[in-house]
Amino acid sequence: MLNLPVVKVAAVQASPVYLNTHATVSKACDLIAEAASNGAELIAFPEVFIAGYPYWNWIMSPVEGSPWFEKLSRSAIEVPGPEIHRVAQAARQHQVHVVIGINERHKHGIGTLYNTLVFIGPDGKILGRHRKLIPTWAEKLTWANGDGASLRVYDTAIGKLGGLACGENTNTLARFSLLAQGELLHVASYIALPVAPADYNMAEAIKVRAMAHSFEGKLYTIVSCSTISQEIIDAFAESHPESTEMLQRKNSAFSGVIGPDGGVVGEPLIDAEGIVYADVDLSKCIQPRQMHDIIGHYNRFDIFNLQVNRRPQQAARFIDAHDDEVLDYIDDQAPETTNERSPKHD
Repeated sequence: MLNLPVVKVAAVQASPVYLNTHATVSKACDLIAEAASNGAELIAFPEVFIAGYPYWNWIMSPVEGSPWFEKLSRSAIEVPGPEIHRVAQAARQHQVHVVIGINERHKHGIGTLYNTLVFIGPDGKILGRHRKLIPTWAEKLTWANGDGASLRVYDTAIGKLGGLACGENTNTLARFSLLAQGELLHVASYIALPVAPADYNMAEAIKVRAMAHSFEGKLYTIVSCSTISQEIIDAFAESHPESTEMLQRKNSAFSGVIGPDGGVVGEPLIDAEGIVYADVDLSKCIQPRQMHDIIGHYNRFDIFNLQVNRRPQQAARFIDAHDDEVLDYIDDQAPETTNERSPKHD
């Protein structure tokens, strides 16, 4: 018998302590505790919450922004690693599911960073990670491409859980690859982007994309977006004073929950820091699929064929012999040493 739970979800809208990894991890743990105390079973954090977004790519030349890239590289974290372990321990302590965005540093390439979502279970174990497939526009100066290995949905006690970062929620094929695995809860993580073109309403664009995914897939989307703190504005004001007005632009962040009918559940947050809560009843994903189930009866897989390469990409593949070669030098002609003393001569 099919039993689908009612789940209380929380979407965090907050800014990191900019490029301060330790302080941002502490803030994340505090927000987990707060949301859990209010009954949340799933807590979604913004894109690259640990520990900040490379806004300099939008307001500086690549050469001017290079020192900031070094700061970001130093503040980035590895998975597994001590920083994400602290977040996982907070999830375990409060018995909640957590999805959080991080700047992930490649463990063998200190200049290679990924925009990564980490999925954590209520037992504190890391379920998996998703590296953003393609950085958007100016982000290509900072992050490397992810690969298909992370296009996965996790079968959890609160439902089948997946997620994508920011602009890739526009990627129809990436979204469909998650829907095809039975996704019922989708985390869409974003950053506030006041530096977008003047005619681009970021808050509205975030909402439209979430509504599209929920309506097409007949599922719930939990949107978590960062905010612009005064600290971030001040960081660039001295060298680029024109950036202050750009970074203060309104309607740059949207966080909330979208239901399987494509409508907003409860009250969203725009720009302001806070946490959005909603009770989501996964049984409400059934009836709309009688009309449109695009991963089942409402499709033509004899016509359309999507192939997803989930093999991890790596710089080199090493083929080793079964027996390790011994490199220590052994002199077969050397006389054996004994503990006997040589006779003394007068």
